[in-house]
Amino acid sequence: MLKNYVIVDLETTGLRADTDKIIEIGAIKIENGNESIYHSFVNPEIPISERIVEIVGITDEMVKDAPKIGEIIGEFIEFTKDLPLLGHNLLFDFGFLKTAAVQNGYSFQKNGLDTLDIARKYLPELESRKLDYLCEYFGIQDEQHHRAWNDAKVTGELYHILCERFENVEEKNKKVFEPKELHFEIKKASPITPRQKSYLSSLLFRHGIKPDCVIDELTKSEASRMIDRILSKYGMG
Repeated sequence: MLKNYVIVDLETTGLRADTDKIIEIGAIKIENGNESIYHSFVNPEIPISERIVEIVGITDEMVKDAPKIGEIIGEFIEFTKDLPLLGHNLLFDFGFLKTAAVQNGYSFQKNGLDTLDIARKYLPELESRKLDYLCEYFGIQDEQHHRAWNDAKVTGELYHILCERFENVEEKNKKVFEPKELHFEIKKASPITPRQKSYLSSLLFRHGIKPDCVIDELTKSEASRMIDRILSKYGMG
Protein backbone atom coordinates (compact mmCIF):
# COMPACT_ATOMS: atom_id res chain seq x y z
CA MET A 1 0.00 0.00 0.00
CA LEU A 2 1.25 3.48 -0.81
CA LYS A 3 2.55 5.46 2.16
CA ASN A 4 2.75 8.90 0.55
CA TYR A 5 0.31 10.05 -2.14
CA VAL A 6 -2.31 12.65 -3.09
CA ILE A 7 -5.94 11.68 -3.62
CA VAL A 8 -7.55 14.00 -6.16
CA ASP A 9 -11.00 14.62 -7.59
CA LEU A 10 -12.39 17.37 -9.81
CA GLU A 11 -15.79 18.66 -10.81
CA THR A 12 -15.96 20.13 -14.29
CA THR A 13 -18.35 21.76 -16.75
CA GLY A 14 -18.23 18.69 -18.99
CA LEU A 15 -16.18 15.70 -20.08
CA ARG A 16 -13.63 17.22 -22.50
CA ALA A 17 -10.43 18.67 -21.09
CA ASP A 18 -9.80 20.67 -24.26
CA THR A 19 -13.08 22.61 -24.14
CA ASP A 20 -14.62 22.15 -20.68
CA LYS A 21 -13.40 23.73 -17.45
CA ILE A 22 -12.63 22.81 -13.86
CA ILE A 23 -15.12 24.17 -11.31
CA GLU A 24 -13.91 22.45 -8.13
CA ILE A 25 -10.70 20.80 -6.93
CA GLY A 26 -10.57 18.51 -3.91
CA ALA A 27 -7.38 16.78 -2.80
CA ILE A 28 -6.09 15.00 0.28
CA LYS A 29 -2.33 14.57 0.75
CA ILE A 30 -1.06 11.67 2.83
CA GLU A 31 2.61 12.22 3.67
CA ASN A 32 4.68 10.70 6.46
CA GLY A 33 1.53 9.80 8.35
CA ASN A 34 0.12 13.32 8.14
CA GLU A 35 -2.99 14.39 6.23
CA SER A 36 -3.50 17.79 4.61
CA ILE A 37 -6.36 19.04 2.47
CA TYR A 38 -6.57 21.22 -0.63
CA HIS A 39 -9.97 22.49 -1.69
CA SER A 40 -11.10 25.29 -3.96
CA PHE A 41 -13.97 26.26 -6.19
CA VAL A 42 -12.77 27.51 -9.57
CA ASN A 43 -14.34 30.20 -11.72
CA PRO A 44 -14.60 28.54 -15.16
CA GLU A 45 -15.29 31.85 -16.93
CA ILE A 46 -18.16 30.18 -18.78
CA PRO A 47 -21.74 29.44 -17.66
CA ILE A 48 -22.34 26.11 -15.93
CA SER A 49 -25.06 24.21 -17.78
CA GLU A 50 -28.29 23.21 -16.08
CA ARG A 51 -27.37 19.55 -16.55
CA ILE A 52 -24.08 19.96 -14.67
CA VAL A 53 -25.82 21.94 -11.91
CA GLU A 54 -28.28 19.06 -11.51
CA ILE A 55 -25.47 16.50 -11.33
CA VAL A 56 -22.93 18.21 -9.09
CA GLY A 57 -24.95 20.92 -7.35
CA ILE A 58 -22.47 23.70 -8.20
CA THR A 59 -23.98 26.90 -9.59
CA ASP A 60 -22.61 30.00 -11.31
CA GLU A 61 -23.29 31.92 -8.09
CA MET A 62 -21.11 29.54 -6.08
CA VAL A 63 -18.07 30.02 -8.34
CA LYS A 64 -18.42 33.66 -9.44
CA ASP A 65 -15.97 34.96 -6.80
CA ALA A 66 -13.69 31.91 -6.90
CA PRO A 67 -10.17 32.12 -8.36
CA LYS A 68 -9.59 31.26 -11.99
CA ILE A 69 -7.63 28.10 -12.68
CA GLY A 70 -4.59 30.08 -13.81
CA GLU A 71 -4.45 31.73 -10.40
CA ILE A 72 -4.26 28.47 -8.43
CA ILE A 73 -2.90 25.71 -10.66
CA GLY A 74 0.64 26.57 -9.56
CA GLU A 75 -0.16 26.24 -5.86
CA PHE A 76 -1.98 22.99 -6.51
CA ILE A 77 1.04 21.57 -8.34
CA GLU A 78 3.21 22.64 -5.39
CA PHE A 79 0.75 20.94 -3.01
CA THR A 80 1.16 17.62 -4.83
CA LYS A 81 4.98 17.83 -4.78
CA ASP A 82 6.50 14.75 -6.45
CA LEU A 83 3.95 12.41 -4.91
CA PRO A 84 1.88 9.97 -6.98
CA LEU A 85 -1.79 10.72 -7.54
CA LEU A 86 -4.64 8.45 -6.49
CA GLY A 87 -8.10 8.73 -8.00
CA HIS A 88 -11.13 6.92 -9.35
CA ASN A 89 -11.04 7.14 -13.14
CA LEU A 90 -7.87 9.11 -12.52
CA LEU A 91 -6.97 9.85 -16.13
CA PHE A 92 -10.09 12.04 -16.42
CA ASP A 93 -8.92 14.31 -13.60
CA PHE A 94 -5.29 14.20 -14.70
CA GLY A 95 -6.27 15.29 -18.21
CA PHE A 96 -7.97 18.43 -16.93
CA LEU A 97 -5.13 19.21 -14.51
CA LYS A 98 -2.41 18.71 -17.12
CA THR A 99 -4.30 20.83 -19.65
CA ALA A 100 -4.67 23.63 -17.09
CA ALA A 101 -1.02 23.33 -16.11
CA VAL A 102 0.35 23.46 -19.66
CA GLN A 103 -1.97 26.31 -20.65
CA ASN A 104 -0.54 28.33 -17.75
CA GLY A 105 3.11 27.55 -18.36
CA TYR A 106 3.67 24.65 -15.98
CA SER A 107 4.88 21.10 -16.47
CA PHE A 108 2.76 18.38 -14.87
CA GLN A 109 4.18 14.87 -15.19
CA LYS A 110 2.83 12.38 -12.69
CA ASN A 111 2.64 8.75 -11.72
CA GLY A 112 -0.74 7.58 -10.53
CA LEU A 113 -2.86 4.74 -9.22
CA ASP A 114 -6.51 4.26 -10.22
CA THR A 115 -9.01 2.56 -7.91
CA LEU A 116 -11.23 2.00 -10.95
CA ASP A 117 -8.54 -0.20 -12.50
CA ILE A 118 -8.28 -2.23 -9.27
CA ALA A 119 -12.07 -2.62 -9.07
CA ARG A 120 -12.27 -3.75 -12.70
CA LYS A 121 -9.54 -6.32 -12.03
CA TYR A 122 -10.91 -7.82 -8.83
CA LEU A 123 -14.64 -7.11 -8.93
CA PRO A 124 -15.69 -8.08 -12.47
CA GLU A 125 -18.91 -9.62 -11.18
CA LEU A 126 -20.36 -6.29 -10.02
CA GLU A 127 -22.88 -4.57 -12.29
CA SER A 128 -20.98 -1.30 -11.92
CA ARG A 129 -17.60 -0.04 -10.73
CA LYS A 130 -18.69 3.59 -10.46
CA LEU A 131 -17.57 5.33 -7.29
CA ASP A 132 -21.05 5.76 -5.80
CA TYR A 133 -21.93 2.11 -6.49
CA LEU A 134 -18.71 0.89 -4.85
CA CYS A 135 -19.31 3.12 -1.84
CA GLU A 136 -22.73 1.53 -1.37
CA TYR A 137 -21.31 -1.96 -1.95
CA PHE A 138 -18.59 -1.54 0.69
CA GLY A 139 -20.67 0.54 3.11
CA ILE A 140 -18.61 3.72 2.69
CA GLN A 141 -20.47 6.84 3.81
CA ASP A 142 -20.88 8.97 0.69
CA GLU A 143 -22.64 12.15 1.86
CA GLN A 144 -22.06 14.53 -1.03
CA HIS A 145 -21.42 12.48 -4.13
CA HIS A 146 -20.15 14.52 -7.09
CA ARG A 147 -18.50 17.07 -4.83
CA ALA A 148 -14.74 17.06 -5.19
CA TRP A 149 -13.55 16.88 -1.58
CA ASN A 150 -16.14 14.23 -0.67
CA ASP A 151 -15.23 12.09 -3.68
CA ALA A 152 -11.51 12.39 -2.85
CA LYS A 153 -12.26 11.30 0.72
CA VAL A 154 -14.32 8.25 -0.22
CA THR A 155 -11.78 7.27 -2.90
CA GLY A 156 -9.18 7.13 -0.14
CA GLU A 157 -11.44 4.89 1.93
CA LEU A 158 -12.12 2.69 -1.09
CA TYR A 159 -8.38 2.37 -1.72
CA HIS A 160 -7.80 1.13 1.83
CA ILE A 161 -10.52 -1.49 1.47
CA LEU A 162 -9.25 -2.71 -1.91
CA CYS A 163 -5.71 -2.99 -0.55
CA GLU A 164 -6.83 -4.94 2.50
CA ARG A 165 -8.87 -7.38 0.42
CA PHE A 166 -6.88 -7.87 -2.74
CA GLU A 167 -3.34 -6.47 -2.67
CA ASN A 168 -1.71 -9.73 -1.56
CA VAL A 169 -4.15 -12.17 -3.16
CA GLU A 170 -2.15 -12.80 -6.33
CA GLU A 171 1.49 -11.82 -6.52
CA LYS A 172 1.43 -11.89 -10.34
CA ASN A 173 -1.30 -9.23 -10.44
CA LYS A 174 0.30 -6.89 -7.93
CA LYS A 175 1.19 -4.36 -10.65
CA VAL A 176 -2.37 -3.02 -10.57
CA PHE A 177 -1.50 -1.68 -7.10
CA GLU A 178 1.65 0.07 -8.30
CA PRO A 179 1.65 3.67 -9.57
CA LYS A 180 2.39 4.05 -13.25
CA GLU A 181 3.22 7.03 -15.42
CA LEU A 182 0.12 8.93 -16.49
CA HIS A 183 -0.17 9.90 -20.14
CA PHE A 184 -2.54 12.46 -21.60
CA GLU A 185 -2.13 14.11 -24.99
CA ILE A 186 -3.23 17.72 -25.04
CA LYS A 187 -5.03 18.69 -28.20
CA LYS A 188 -3.84 21.85 -29.86
CA ALA A 189 -6.63 24.43 -29.76
CA SER A 190 -7.56 26.16 -33.01
CA PRO A 191 -8.71 29.80 -32.82
CA ILE A 192 -12.28 30.84 -33.63
CA THR A 193 -12.85 31.06 -37.38
CA PRO A 194 -14.04 34.28 -39.05
CA ARG A 195 -17.28 32.53 -40.03
CA GLN A 196 -17.91 31.41 -36.43
CA LYS A 197 -17.14 34.89 -35.12
CA SER A 198 -19.60 36.49 -37.54
CA TYR A 199 -22.36 33.98 -36.80
CA LEU A 200 -21.84 34.07 -33.04
CA SER A 201 -21.85 37.87 -33.00
CA SER A 202 -25.13 37.92 -34.92
CA LEU A 203 -26.71 35.44 -32.50
CA LEU A 204 -25.62 37.48 -29.49
CA PHE A 205 -27.01 40.67 -31.03
CA ARG A 206 -30.26 39.03 -32.15
CA HIS A 207 -31.02 37.64 -28.70
CA GLY A 208 -29.69 40.57 -26.70
CA ILE A 209 -27.04 38.47 -24.99
CA LYS A 210 -24.07 40.11 -23.33
CA PRO A 211 -21.13 37.70 -23.65
CA ASP A 212 -19.17 36.90 -20.50
CA CYS A 213 -15.99 36.30 -22.49
CA VAL A 214 -13.89 37.94 -25.20
CA ILE A 215 -15.12 36.52 -28.51
CA ASP A 216 -11.75 36.95 -30.25
CA GLU A 217 -10.08 34.83 -27.55
CA LEU A 218 -12.36 31.80 -27.99
CA THR A 219 -11.07 28.62 -29.53
CA LYS A 220 -12.88 26.98 -32.43
CA SER A 221 -14.33 24.34 -30.09
CA GLU A 222 -15.39 26.87 -27.46
CA ALA A 223 -17.12 29.00 -30.08
CA SER A 224 -18.94 25.97 -31.45
CA ARG A 225 -20.17 24.99 -28.00
CA MET A 226 -21.28 28.55 -27.27
CA ILE A 227 -23.25 28.66 -30.53
CA ASP A 228 -24.85 25.32 -29.70
CA ARG A 229 -25.90 26.54 -26.24
CA ILE A 230 -27.52 29.68 -27.69
CA LEU A 231 -29.34 27.72 -30.39
CA SER A 232 -30.52 25.17 -27.83
CA LYS A 233 -31.90 27.87 -25.56
CA TYR A 234 -33.24 30.43 -28.05
CA GLY A 235 -33.59 28.57 -31.33
CA MET A 236 -32.85 30.05 -34.74
CA GLY A 237 -35.28 32.95 -34.45
